[in-house]
Amino acid sequence: MIAEILATGEELRTGALVDTNSAYLAREMEAMGIDVARHQCVGDDLAAITAVLKEIGDRADIALVTGGLGPTEDDRTCEAAARAADVPLEMDGGVLDGIRRYFDSRRIPMPPSNEKQALIPTGADILENPVGTAPGFSINIGRCRCCFMPGVPFEMKRMFRDSVRSIIDEMLGPNRRIHLNRTLSTFGLTESATGDRLQGLEQTFPGIQLGLRAIFPEIQVKLYGDGSDGEELAKKMREATAWAIARLGDRVFSVEEESMAAALGRLLRQEGASLALAESCTGGLIANRITDVPGSSDYFLFSAVTYGNAAKVTVLGVSPDTLHRFGAVSTQTAEEMAMGVRRVAGATYGLSVSGIAGPSGGTPEKPVGTVCIGLAGSSGTTARQLTLSFATRDMNKSMFAMKAMDMLRRDLLMKGAGTAP
Repeated sequence: MIAEILATGEELRTGALVDTNSAYLAREMEAMGIDVARHQCVGDDLAAITAVLKEIGDRADIALVTGGLGPTEDDRTCEAAARAADVPLEMDGGVLDGIRRYFDSRRIPMPPSNEKQALIPTGADILENPVGTAPGFSINIGRCRCCFMPGVPFEMKRMFRDSVRSIIDEMLGPNRRIHLNRTLSTFGLTESATGDRLQGLEQTFPGIQLGLRAIFPEIQVKLYGDGSDGEELAKKMREATAWAIARLGDRVFSVEEESMAAALGRLLRQEGASLALAESCTGGLIANRITDVPGSSDYFLFSAVTYGNAAKVTVLGVSPDTLHRFGAVSTQTAEEMAMGVRRVAGATYGLSVSGIAGPSGGTPEKPVGTVCIGLAGSSGTTARQLTLSFATRDMNKSMFAMKAMDMLRRDLLMKGAGTAP
């Protein structure tokens, strides 16, 4: 099956917005065992959209099209689809009623311009949109079945899951090939070092392909498998995954595409432990990532952004003498910050960071990129000083946060609390 993805919209064509829709749809198609042959983007020009739809109709079997289904004059995808399919537009009463109900349920008068969204190419099958006003539709253009979805990402994703996936499944039929993939999220090795450790995987497991993707500051190891026997392929994927984990060790923090914060939270929950944070150079970034995880209130108690020395003393109880003798960026201060926040919150673990994110503030002894991470628990307190200088302040802060979470994660694994991925 030849598949293509088309995104429409001036904001995408000009780069004002990043096209996340096409990336999502490509991943979903890959998971279904379908290789996407092309991604294309075109602006809101009626002739251009019509022309590219005709081209796709001559060479593809399935096309996923996003954008241009709104009520404004620059939303021209419906008209372009009708021209490409050589059919007229017609007002669909059922669609119009649905749009009216959408506005009525929100007690908002329906603008007259929204009636335009009920103009659908004759013969198209309607794809319902329960979370927006723009209906989707599918129609044959040439040899290709084209599925048109809204450009709003959460509307598009809902429509793909509810309607488009079943269309593709029906087209694939009973003889579809099985496609499996697995993602190993790793931290602590460069992309090249990760690749070196995994040399020989494809030779050891024929049919499994290896891919690496750097998403700073982690490296994702992607395993792809394709075959006709589902059980055999699943067995081979399990074996390849175990082989890769054995060579990467505790650098692998998840095999479920979890974030580092989610992986850490899983271990804390398994231990029945709680966490409190004292952040200086990261400015609350660790707390933000921890609380991005649903259910983090099960284990996360407290966060203190003690950026100034006075706050370190008054809130956390850091000794003024420690700050005077060793400085704010020191293992001694990081230890006292971790002990202090653990005591204040009554948490199982206190985790602290103090460092120099840059671009200024460094010295020969403590250059930009220096960070001290403290960890306090029932068995004592420890701290590490690292130099991790990267190109920007944001990159340094992100790396500091990741290193701190990873330090606690490794400590939990070493103590046997919880299980590795």
